[in-house]
Amino acid sequence: MSVKLRRIPVPGETIGEGIFHNTQGGKGANQAVSAARAGGDVTLIACVGEDPFGLAAVNTLAQEGVHVDHIHQSSMAPTGVALITVDQSGENCIALAPGANRYLSPAHIDEAESCIRKAAFILIQLEIPFETAEYAIRTAKRLEVPVLFNPAPAREIPASLLKDIDVLVVNKQEAAIVAGLTEADNQPVEKIADLLEEKGVNKMVISLGKDGAYARKNNIGQQIPAFKVEAVDSTGAGDVLCGSLSLRLAQHDTFWEALTFSMAAASLSVTRQGAQSSAPERLAIHNFLELNRP
Repeated sequence: MSVKLRRIPVPGETIGEGIFHNTQGGKGANQAVSAARAGGDVTLIACVGEDPFGLAAVNTLAQEGVHVDHIHQSSMAPTGVALITVDQSGENCIALAPGANRYLSPAHIDEAESCIRKAAFILIQLEIPFETAEYAIRTAKRLEVPVLFNPAPAREIPASLLKDIDVLVVNKQEAAIVAGLTEADNQPVEKIADLLEEKGVNKMVISLGKDGAYARKNNIGQQIPAFKVEAVDSTGAGDVLCGSLSLRLAQHDTFWEALTFSMAAASLSVTRQGAQSSAPERLAIHNFLELNRP
């Protein structure tokens, strides 16, 4: 649930005359819809509450073509909710109540093992318990299924786990936390990438907002400029990047080809309002790339 304001309030301040939007969201759901709209055959493993929000979330995902057989209902907590403020430039501030996301367990991963075994790529983020994400990564590794890991909300990740993933996608602040740093703003992105590489990450994308992204594969780094668009709402752009990137890697694009496609998808998404609703369709992404090729 988001309110668009002329600027994001500071603590203790109320700003009126906002515009309210209520749309579907959640990192896992956003990423699933992004991959599905970009042309993927997607299954989401997730947990919602036994409430109208949960029912609406599952129904919307099904309408988007996402397989929902492994979305579980929990009586332990309500469906997760995010409260978002968005300023005129499209920047946002988010307060998250995880709710039923906390009850996705390793047992749910075991129940979905036959689905995971058939997957071309697994995408995992951290709006679920860390132990469940870790178990999912270990399961994918055992089944020889590649993993794109988006550790957000961020926390420091053991090197032993980072070595089991194929692609890491984070923003600069998250990258610093994953690498074990406390101050991201004072460190060049290349140094943060060096630290991540020392922990075993061979392929990474560090998103930089309007400045594009820094990507590295096997010690070869490259600054990727952002596409020039008029931003309306940046909510969910990182999820669109993750969903479309994992899809194109699953479809055997090279790392750099997949990144170009996903950067275009993320750029398109910020020109639209909302999180899940902003994910672009495959044809729109291709048309955008045709119009914006150097």
